[in-house]
Amino acid sequence: MTAIQPPDRAATPDQSALRYPLSTLKRARRAVACSPFLLPLFATMRQEGVSLRAIAGSSGVQQRYTRRPLAELAAEDALLWLIDVGVLRREVDGQGLTDSFRLTPLGRILVDQWVERNWIPAPTLGDRLANLLSRWFRPPAWLQ
Repeated sequence: MTAIQPPDRAATPDQSALRYPLSTLKRARRAVACSPFLLPLFATMRQEGVSLRAIAGSSGVQQRYTRRPLAELAAEDALLWLIDVGVLRREVDGQGLTDSFRLTPLGRILVDQWVERNWIPAPTLGDRLANLLSRWFRPPAWLQ
């Protein structure tokens, strides 16, 4: 559940005022841990949007965003899953959606914890299975 903020703070949400159900936090942690992305990507997304072109291919490896080169379609698919679980959002400019991604408040909460430790916890086999099942059996957007 999200805490209601006082009217004077509505324009600038405070992370500490946000509360998420434990199941939401677990699913988000699991999704990030199972993703092909490394902590430097999420740390950069705390400060600025990162374009899909910077993440995909050899550019992502050079910038330490991924361990191995990802095809643009695979990178976008993984990023869209992180949007679905509430960790990321697409950036918007005056023309509409862009190809850049940023952290949501939920994503910031998780990444702030991991940046302090300088690592994302490794997923267990159970985490990988639960993440896979969540991705396969999520209801389509038009049903929600």
